[in-house]
Amino acid sequence: MENKEYKFSDILADPVIRERFEKVRRYFFLRESTYDMTSRCNVRCEGCYYFNGDKQFTTDNPNPDDWKKLFLAEKERGVTFVVLAGAEPSLVPELCRACYQTIDLGAIATNGIKAMPEDIGYRLHISVWGNDQTSAEIRKAENMLSRQIANYQDDPRAIFVYTFTPVNIDEAREVTRMLADNGQTITFNMFSSPVGYKGPLRHTPETLARTRDTMTALLEEFPETVIYSHYNIVAHTHALGLHDVYGCSYPRMNPSSAVGLGRSFRQYRTDLAWDRDAACCVPDTDCADCRHYAAGSAVVTARMYRHADSPEHFKAWLDYVDTYLAVWIMGYEKGKNLCETAVTPPARDDNK
Repeated sequence: MENKEYKFSDILADPVIRERFEKVRRYFFLRESTYDMTSRCNVRCEGCYYFNGDKQFTTDNPNPDDWKKLFLAEKERGVTFVVLAGAEPSLVPELCRACYQTIDLGAIATNGIKAMPEDIGYRLHISVWGNDQTSAEIRKAENMLSRQIANYQDDPRAIFVYTFTPVNIDEAREVTRMLADNGQTITFNMFSSPVGYKGPLRHTPETLARTRDTMTALLEEFPETVIYSHYNIVAHTHALGLHDVYGCSYPRMNPSSAVGLGRSFRQYRTDLAWDRDAACCVPDTDCADCRHYAAGSAVVTARMYRHADSPEHFKAWLDYVDTYLAVWIMGYEKGKNLCETAVTPPARDDNK
């Protein structure tokens, strides 16, 4: 990369870069918070984030009116995008519906075994941890991928999220091919260990490298099916976690409440309470091992100015943001990646 200082105006002088920047910056109004909808689940997965820490013992609030009041207050607070998670949101569709009727931009993280009613128009992230055999071993659910595909056939809300673990890297192509044949789309996630987790799903340098190679091959082989970029691969398979590479913006790792996620983000539990000291997009994750796609969607995208030091860095960042929006926003269409090779992240600078 050239050793040259660029002004932001120099970078935007490239019409291709400027067009993509104008496309993504229309969504700079997004302000997210996340919400655990229920402590119930219909599967039990190895290394589950929800069933770690104190949040699993929280008492559920099953009253749709209370959730609607919370979301009205969140809307007043400036929240424009919501992520519904928990254990399994599809088990409480009436609560998800109350949320959607109040704030209509958002996404739901679901295991996909139970179909979400069609009138809930959030983006649906269907979690996949391997083929049906591995899902039966890791998630204790039979014929899981087949059931997920059947539930969301031709559903524009759905995108499948393949979580790479050390035990399912070689299955990713089989799963991607199956989704491609069924007209589905897929994006990638990295298993990020919960605090204290020492089990078989924790990544090693060797599995990070294998995952990187596999993601790259699938991105090139299935360009219409895989919603990802080369810079996503760089960011999420790096030897270091997202916090060490970019600096995490979520309150749990960010003591400042002056601006950004440190001020606006909250992670509500099933009793509608929240704790700033624990607030991040995937609570109870080991921060040093966090390569989670949901975390990166805020952590990497928040570093625009850091990436505005060269055209190549900025194109890589634009690819990442374009991917993020296509994964999370209903109706947003991803463009062609501007970077066709891996770009090394800029040096960490906590002032940018």
